[in-house]
Amino acid sequence: MAALFRGYRNFYKRSNKHVELILVSCRSMASKTPVGFIGLGNMGTPMARNLLKNGYPVIATDAFPESCKELQDSGAQILDSPAEVAEKADRIITMLPSSPNVIEVYTGSNGILRKVKKGTLLIDSSTIDPAVSKEMAVAAEKMGAVFMDAPVSGGVGAASLAKLTFLVGGVEEEYNAAQELLTCMGANVVYCGHVGSGQAAKICNNMLLAIGMLGTAETMNLGIRQLMV
Repeated sequence: MAALFRGYRNFYKRSNKHVELILVSCRSMASKTPVGFIGLGNMGTPMARNLLKNGYPVIATDAFPESCKELQDSGAQILDSPAEVAEKADRIITMLPSSPNVIEVYTGSNGILRKVKKGTLLIDSSTIDPAVSKEMAVAAEKMGAVFMDAPVSGGVGAASLAKLTFLVGGVEEEYNAAQELLTCMGANVVYCGHVGSGQAAKICNNMLLAIGMLGTAETMNLGIRQLMV
């Protein structure tokens, strides 16, 4: 009887573990709702592809339709405008070339904020003026959405390998939600402070890199001159 009881207890424990694993799996799948991605250039395409690899359905668009084909072939849904993306996704990442592009994509006639849903998380990974990030955050807040800046350090190779570093600025309470997505595309995610702090950190990082490059160039010139004496 004791042996029978022990066998039943072990079976019960194994069954409970199996049920727990199923529940964890279901919760994980439930969290992977569609993610919008706008800007499918040399950096944006591999970043969006890494979201697909991690099981997130991606809804994307780009100003140049031909840029969308590669991601569409990987399984993404392609739409015609940022506003359409905002209608279908409550988490949107943008990766754009410059401040004017960001302003247009967010506030233009077919921009995200024309159709954004309340509670939407907007993450901009472009490298732009911190003042523009703050401006977009204010505009998003008026629509009930949350804007975070998250510029990246690392080039196309790092984007392809999901080894980027993200420098994040925004409301700290939203950081975990942003981190869930950013860790699919990067090896390091650093919270820098309020909106615009990520851009400020990126500017400092770029300045340090430029100083290093200038120092290297001047050192090489000095060495060449000495050899020619």
